[in-house]
Amino acid sequence: MSEYQSESLGQRALRQLLKKKFVVFCFAIIALYLFIAFLGVIGLLPDYQERVAAPYQPPSLGFATLLGTDIFGRSVLYKILAGTQTAMTIGFLVTAISVPVGVALGALSGFYGGKVDAFIVWLYTVIVSVPYILMVIAISYVLGKGLVAICIAMGALGWVGLCRLTRGEFLKHRDREYVMASRLLGASDMRIIFIHILPNVIHLAIITASLRILGAIKSEVILTYLGVGIQDGSSWGTMISDASGELVQGIWWPLTGVAAAMFVIIYALNVAGDALRDALDPKLLD
Repeated sequence: MSEYQSESLGQRALRQLLKKKFVVFCFAIIALYLFIAFLGVIGLLPDYQERVAAPYQPPSLGFATLLGTDIFGRSVLYKILAGTQTAMTIGFLVTAISVPVGVALGALSGFYGGKVDAFIVWLYTVIVSVPYILMVIAISYVLGKGLVAICIAMGALGWVGLCRLTRGEFLKHRDREYVMASRLLGASDMRIIFIHILPNVIHLAIITASLRILGAIKSEVILTYLGVGIQDGSSWGTMISDASGELVQGIWWPLTGVAAAMFVIIYALNVAGDALRDALDPKLLD
C-alpha cells in the first residue's frame, strides 16, 4: 500500500467517523476522561482524602458535595475523579504494553511460520489455558500489589487476542503478489513486514487498542474489588467494595456515582470501538 493510499484510507475513515454525531460525542467523553486523568497526573485534581462535610451527606448543591459524602465526610465526586485517573492510567499503560507485543509476535508468527510460528502458538495457547484473572492475580502477587504490578501483569497477558488476529492476517498476506514482487526487488524481511504488510493490518491494532483499554479498566475494578488490585490510591473497585455494604443503610449515592462513572466510559469505549472497526476495516469502507 502506497503512502497516498494509506493517507486516503485514513481520510475516508475519519470522514466516516465525523458523519456520526453520537460517535463524535462518545469520543468527546473519552477525551474528557483523559483530561481528568491528565489533571490528576499533574496534581490539579482536588484531594479526595480531604473532609468536605458531615459524614454520609446526601447529594446537594455545591461542587464538592454534588454526589454526597462518604463515611468520613469525604467528597464522593473527588473520589470518583481520582478513580478516573487510576482507571484511565491503567487502561492506557496496559494497552501500551500489550498492543505492540501482540502485533510484533503475530507478525513474526504469521510471516515466518515454521518453528517460530509453532513456538508463538504454543506460548499463547499455554497463556489462555489458565483463567485470565487468576494469572493476573498470581503475577501481581509476585511483583507486589499496586498500579505498576497490575499494569505489567495485564499487559503481559493481554496480547494474545491481537496476536492471533495479526498472525491470521499475515498468513493471508505473505504469499500475495505485492509481497512476492517486493522479494524479487530485494526487499528485506523487516521492510516487507513493516512497510508492505503491516499497513494493511494496522487497523486491527487500533481497534483492539480501544477494546484493550476497556478490558483493562474492567479488570482493574474487579481485581481491586477482590482486594488484589490498587492498594495505594483511589479506585472505582475500592469504592464499589465500600459502597456495597452501605446500601442496607440506605446510603445509595456512593455506589450510584461510581456505577454511573463506569457506565459512561465503558459505553463510550464500546461505541468508539465499534465505530473504529467499521471505519478502519478496508473491506467495510465505501
